[in-house]
Amino acid sequence: MVFIFIFLVGFGLAVSGGVTIIAYMNFLPVGVSWGDYFVFIAGRPECYLFPIGVFLMAIALFQYPNNL
Repeated sequence: MVFIFIFLVGFGLAVSGGVTIIAYMNFLPVGVSWGDYFVFIAGRPECYLFPIGVFLMAIALFQYPNNL
């Protein structure tokens, strides 16, 4: 049950961080270059939720008992 909870928390963090990263892509049509975009999202704390969430999901998936 703990692994399922960790997976769901990681999934929620990954979704919120991914949506934020995609939302910030609206700066690109305004004239912001890709380099400036990556520098901008590297400085935003809510964009770090995506890699943290993916990491938590990976931990939950690799540690889940496999009873085959």
